[in-house]
Amino acid sequence: MIRTAIVGLGNCASSLVQSIHYCRKNGDAAIGVPFPILGGYKPSDIEIVAAFDVDERKVGRSVNEAIFAAPNCTATFFSDLPASPARVHRGPDLDGVTAFMRNQAPHRSFVSSKATELSAAEVAKVLKSSGAEIVISFLPVGSQAASEFYATCALEAGVAFVNAIPVFLASNAKWAAAFAKHHLPILGDDFKAQIGATIVHRTLAKLFDLRGAKLDRSYQLNVGGNTDFLNMMDSNRLVQKRQSKTEAVQSILDTRLEEDNVRIGPSDYVPWLNDQKVGYVRLEGRLLGGVPMSLEVRLQVEDSPNAAAMALAAIRCAKIALDRKLEGAVPDASAFLFKHPPKQIEDSEAYDRLLAFAG
Repeated sequence: MIRTAIVGLGNCASSLVQSIHYCRKNGDAAIGVPFPILGGYKPSDIEIVAAFDVDERKVGRSVNEAIFAAPNCTATFFSDLPASPARVHRGPDLDGVTAFMRNQAPHRSFVSSKATELSAAEVAKVLKSSGAEIVISFLPVGSQAASEFYATCALEAGVAFVNAIPVFLASNAKWAAAFAKHHLPILGDDFKAQIGATIVHRTLAKLFDLRGAKLDRSYQLNVGGNTDFLNMMDSNRLVQKRQSKTEAVQSILDTRLEEDNVRIGPSDYVPWLNDQKVGYVRLEGRLLGGVPMSLEVRLQVEDSPNAAAMALAAIRCAKIALDRKLEGAVPDASAFLFKHPPKQIEDSEAYDRLLAFAG
């Protein structure tokens, strides 16, 4: 088993836990599982052994109960979960909870746990006692201090780290070096969802280059109703999110767009959408002779299962890296799975590199 701890027991964590048990139940008949086998490991080999959160409705409960607690609102596609000995521990708030979350009392978007916040040493102790090999972080966007706190705890506990969010750790030379110094791998940053707005945008943008058309300008605007979108109503938390999503598209182009001609990122919070995310992608360009054209796409997905699909792969890649005693950032395991990896690689090549890495 791949013993894994989760930081942030929100919608993505809910989808991840459900997907592990869904794969155990359905085996080869499971639908929509990327990379059914990586390095000999299946998604069903993942075992959640601990979790950390700050919400009263989750702290102290078993993981398999807490993932269905409010304000989680993602689709329930596998609810027949067994009793789990893994508990949700009270992590520190730090910058993981924005004012937008605290002030949305009518929606009960956040209820602060009265339990004592664990210190870094206590979190590391939980990781060690649980036997965790890997930590995966699903903290809210903009949680710089909280991300660095849990990365430090992982180093102290001697476990690998998977960074699902757009706080730059694996792609930051300082943090990559810190994990290398402790002889541990780190994967990230910011999951590129299974069929999400970013991978669709990258594919369409690259199509212009492949077909000899000129791309002049483009946008990607996203709305949703989960707590991630509520959190991102604080524009100060979006700097690295926009950078991650924008670079994912810009890096694929032969000629980068001028800054004023590209706009990519979350644009609004619509409560009744719940975990549904709606992405609007527009590309404007010119064909032969400079004749103008434009292309628009509307994508609607359940946001969290879309990310959990990549988490199933990333956790197994982290385990493979541990088995091989790899240290620091792991570019070949990150480029296909993340928007802001240590090295940007075109998707078809990144796919081949991931398979070669796991082979």
